[in-house]
Amino acid sequence: MNDILQTPIEYLKGVGPSRGEMLRKELSIHRYGDLLTLFPNRYIDRTRYYKINELQAGNTEVQIVGKIIHIKTIEQKKGRGRLVATFVDDTGEMELVWFQGQKWIRESLKLNSVYVAFGKVASFSNIFNMAHPELELLEEHKQSLRSAMQPVYPSTEKLTQRGISNRTINKMMQQLFVETQARFTETLPSYLLDELKLIPKNAALFNIHFPKSQELLAKAQFRLKFEELFFIQLQLITKNLIRKHKIKGHPFGKVGDYFNIFYQNHLPFELTNAQKRVLKEIRNDLGSNAQMNRLLQGDVGSGKTIVALMCMLMALDNGFQSCLMAPTEILATQHFNGLTELAKNLNINIKLLTGSTKTSERKIIHDALENGELHIIIGTHALLEDKVQFQNLGLAIIDEQHRFGVEQRSKLWKKNDIPPHVLVMTATPIPRTLAMSLYGDLDISVIDELPPGRKPIQTVHRYDSNRLKVWKFLKDEIAKGRQIYIVYPLINESEKLDYKDLMDGYESISRDFPLPQYSVSIVHGQMKAADKEEEMRRFAAGKTNIMVATTVIEVGVNVPNASVMVIESAERFGLSQLHQLRGRVGRGAEQSYCVLMTSHKLSDDSKIRLETMCRTNDGFEIAEVDLKLRGPGDIMGTQQSGVLNLQIADLVRDRDILQIARHEAIKLLKKDASMTLPEHQTLRMVFMEMSKKKNIWNYIS
Repeated sequence: MNDILQTPIEYLKGVGPSRGEMLRKELSIHRYGDLLTLFPNRYIDRTRYYKINELQAGNTEVQIVGKIIHIKTIEQKKGRGRLVATFVDDTGEMELVWFQGQKWIRESLKLNSVYVAFGKVASFSNIFNMAHPELELLEEHKQSLRSAMQPVYPSTEKLTQRGISNRTINKMMQQLFVETQARFTETLPSYLLDELKLIPKNAALFNIHFPKSQELLAKAQFRLKFEELFFIQLQLITKNLIRKHKIKGHPFGKVGDYFNIFYQNHLPFELTNAQKRVLKEIRNDLGSNAQMNRLLQGDVGSGKTIVALMCMLMALDNGFQSCLMAPTEILATQHFNGLTELAKNLNINIKLLTGSTKTSERKIIHDALENGELHIIIGTHALLEDKVQFQNLGLAIIDEQHRFGVEQRSKLWKKNDIPPHVLVMTATPIPRTLAMSLYGDLDISVIDELPPGRKPIQTVHRYDSNRLKVWKFLKDEIAKGRQIYIVYPLINESEKLDYKDLMDGYESISRDFPLPQYSVSIVHGQMKAADKEEEMRRFAAGKTNIMVATTVIEVGVNVPNASVMVIESAERFGLSQLHQLRGRVGRGAEQSYCVLMTSHKLSDDSKIRLETMCRTNDGFEIAEVDLKLRGPGDIMGTQQSGVLNLQIADLVRDRDILQIARHEAIKLLKKDASMTLPEHQTLRMVFMEMSKKKNIWNYIS
């Protein structure tokens, strides 16, 4: 490793203690190495020099060669005034203007010397001006390391105020290359450079900061992006291999009566090929000696619950207990009802444990778990309490991965001497690129087909001005015996405004759909749990035609007869939430519909979200669009976005490079898992260094 890159940043010529402090605070630049990996956001083409008579006011940066012939300070009634220099070339004149740092700038300007002025041009009273230009004497400009493609670095307002401009950072970067003599340790083995035609590390770092051409810049970017993604994949895959090697699981040696009797006699429908494939993958894991750690992805309604039950039956066949943990009481109760119904002929003891389970019932459940009488327990966070002890927990299924923290999941591990097998289910499809990066250490199974006979939900976008037509359509559907959901965006349950939206909506719907012909239910987060349950039960039993609700039904009731979902103020929802809500309908054999209601005022992002919803029912495609709109950190929530602290690669734009990086990492580890071959020595050193520094393991389930 380059020792010089460990030097504190204030020792770099031109930085010093006060600038060093600012760089630390604002950009987390502590050492030479941190500055080296401050990669530009974009590049400006500085091959062209404009004449003053060619200028147009606009947003693009231009550079002009000319002389300063006059300097004046213009006082203002309020504030400190401004410094104005008259700048001329052989075609005309313009003004250079400064509002800050006037004393220092005035002292440094030289009259009648030839400068290159660079910045954005504006026009005021028919005179062009450039505010706070970058100025460089022509002689210095010709000699500088600066390339034709001018890098623009990440910055902050504080840095700019303290005079650390883009040009200053550029000069620091030049100085860094002078002091290190641009000699940087090659991190990748030579055979990999040859195979992928990658440029060397030195050339890549030089051309990312001072590109001589567009072509060299592209080569530098590819090389550095590949390297970053390659090391992340090496870490994730190594972690997976170590876990499989070190952490022994309970081997489920047989598939016995519980599984076979259910499969042959009580399966309510034929499994899809995707479900069969996933079950096979899980069976292979459970049969090996290693502990299973698998992510099961499936779209809304793809049949994850039946797969979960069949896994629990395998555990039972091998004498082990199972638990299923869900993020909300409503979802836990739904799982409990669904699994109890599916397993009613199997003589299995299944119980539900949530925050509202009575103390007397809890004691019975705790005892039955400890003496092994209880086969399957379904619950919420209540399962993590220390009082909940198992006789022999063999399988833990966690629904909705990103709603549970890593520490919470680890508590389940500790319920046994040998950790249980873990199956994580998510109904929010994660784009493949994101899954490969975030869950590179989990094995991934995907149910990518819906059960046969399901008709795709028809989704339409309607403006508020079309409300009468939409209401007529709802009445026609109710006349056919169907039921309707109408959802309001209660984004924050304490917000009075959102609550008012819901209550106003409920009142106007009750007027437009009056008793006794129609009956309307209402569910929202401020209701008591018992009232909520009762309203949902009435709707599920068909006693009410319309359910007016907030997003509490995003996960929850399963009513096959509900065939229309109306989402009010749909522009206020994220894509994955819209998709989850739409998944509440389309569960029966009838054609189902989703109506997205919005005002006419829509942002560009909202338009893309609505257009995507109308175009496709595919959760994976929707997740890809969501990733492009929101970025990886937002989609996964704060706890998982830490892994993706990428310096140059971008998971959305660079998915092809990620595929190559993962492929190469797998190939290398198959050949030399411990990286001890002579050609992997440097690679191993870098790998160990990164593992220490990033402590990437903390972030991943």
